[in-house]
Amino acid sequence: MTETQLGGNAASAIVSGRLVLLRHGQTVWSESGQHTGRTNIPLTAVGREQARAAGERLREAFPHGFAPGCMFASPLRRAQQTAQLAGYGDFEVLDAIAEWDYGRAEGRTRQEVSAAGGFAWDVWRDGPRSLPESLEGDWVETLPDGERVPVHNGPGETVEEAAARTREAIAVVEPLLDAGNDVLLVAHAHVLRILTSQWLGIDPHFARLLRLDTAHYCVLGRYKGDNVIEHWNC
Repeated sequence: MTETQLGGNAASAIVSGRLVLLRHGQTVWSESGQHTGRTNIPLTAVGREQARAAGERLREAFPHGFAPGCMFASPLRRAQQTAQLAGYGDFEVLDAIAEWDYGRAEGRTRQEVSAAGGFAWDVWRDGPRSLPESLEGDWVETLPDGERVPVHNGPGETVEEAAARTREAIAVVEPLLDAGNDVLLVAHAHVLRILTSQWLGIDPHFARLLRLDTAHYCVLGRYKGDNVIEHWNC
């Protein structure tokens, strides 16, 4: 067999990498049930411990880690803190995996939004723009530690718009996966669930059926030519 033949066989034998999704750790709003899209709040002490524990689990599952240029985090602080505390601080910021923009629901619980809107509002079914424009505006939330965080209520995104962003993220990482690299994305519950629906090539509303807890990870891959879920909520 010639060297050319050997090289060709080696190239064809490259196995696609896996796409690993890590949700950030606990925040005060993830505990209170307030919609946390673009508001830049930090992890709680519990969330920081969750992030460290997630890093330990990931190192057990991926002992060779992730190569430089194969780690990405949302532009939001809670995701970047999680990446750093988990031991993957050498990340690049990927704007396309910022959390779903909840718009008029931002910073409010589902119950508060439903009361203000006058109907039993559901983010997946109705989206932020179904809410009254009177909920738009800017205000400041004071966190339990005294930090004051600005909150913006704009029109928000539809689930289809959020899904389009996640397809952009997939397009960024696909060449890395095709080259056999495992890739880590550290981001948020809803956007990672929506991204998974787009990885599978199905309606983004399917994402509501995928539970993803704080500081838990998922693994997406390819099997016999299909994009699949290998592990979920680990």
